[in-house]
Amino acid sequence: MSEFNPQNETNQDTSGQEEKKKGWGKEAWEWGKSLLVAFLLALLIRQFAFAIFMVDGQSMVPTLEDKERLVVNKMVYYLHKPEHNDIVVFKYPADPTKDFIKRVIGVPGDKIEIRDYKVFRNGEELSENYIAEPTATNNGVFTVPDGTIFVLGDNRNYSKDSRDPQVGYVPYDAVIGRAEFVWWPFDQFRDI
Repeated sequence: MSEFNPQNETNQDTSGQEEKKKGWGKEAWEWGKSLLVAFLLALLIRQFAFAIFMVDGQSMVPTLEDKERLVVNKMVYYLHKPEHNDIVVFKYPADPTKDFIKRVIGVPGDKIEIRDYKVFRNGEELSENYIAEPTATNNGVFTVPDGTIFVLGDNRNYSKDSRDPQVGYVPYDAVIGRAEFVWWPFDQFRDI
């Protein structure tokens, strides 16, 4: 014969509710930990590995169009210095709150000369199939100092770059990273 004990049933209901509360609390804690780890990883990746930038202006046409979004590799220059033809994002020296994007034409020790609508590096004319039109100005000779790079936009006649004293030679520590690919708009997705 079984006996009915209302006190035991109440205890069972209470312990079931407590278990549900403990289960919910444990699940919320696990979700919270996962979100925190994801947030910290995103911050680390953004700070040290990759960043998203938007092209603002026409200075890199035809290579990059205004309003395209890029993925920039921030780690690459921990491994080596910028190289010729890298497309780099850097802090604008006259206003470090602004970022510029240009092509590396000269590295330390290079002598860059712009004359007769052409660019010469160390006396040799550059083959520049990426520029919008020939360089219209003759800017003289630039010798790239140690720890800096000389940059030009691909749309030379509409680019504020190392020819301008407000930009000048870009110090290595102002370089944010190398542009790797365009991801937006999606129909323009491509390597750079």
